[in-house]
Amino acid sequence: MESCYVLFGSNMGDKENIFAEACLLINNRCGAITAVSSSYESEPWGFEASEWFLNRLIVVDTDLNPEAMLRELLAIEAELGRVRHPETEGYTSRTADLDILYYGQRVIVTPTLTVPHPRLHLRRFALMPLCEVAPELMHPVFQVTQRELLHRCTDPSIVRVTQ
Repeated sequence: MESCYVLFGSNMGDKENIFAEACLLINNRCGAITAVSSSYESEPWGFEASEWFLNRLIVVDTDLNPEAMLRELLAIEAELGRVRHPETEGYTSRTADLDILYYGQRVIVTPTLTVPHPRLHLRRFALMPLCEVAPELMHPVFQVTQRELLHRCTDPSIVRVTQ
């Protein structure tokens, strides 16, 4: 079993219900959810949208390998209404986004998966819930804690705890 740190994000639909459904599906298909952060509201990052995001960090103890975990998370996103448009460049609004931030202390670089998430250190909306749940977790590449990554983060976007 390894701990997989997954960031949930949504800025479309009934975000709390979509999150609850995502947790149910993850628990049934990926492994036991052992920790969940508070809810964070964040302005869209990298694109313009009227609706802000709900973000939460989920820690899943799993025996799936990283590629199998990614396949399950992508399938769950689709079941929750996410539609990917390959012709669209950049970021867009979405019902569900499930990003693997860490997979234990592994460093993974494949054509379909990069872990730790390559833009994690640039995103306040990911670092804040990570710091709540695992502030001393070491980044296996940068060799600093999540707390230090957040301290160094220059992302000016607004992120606030909602519950």
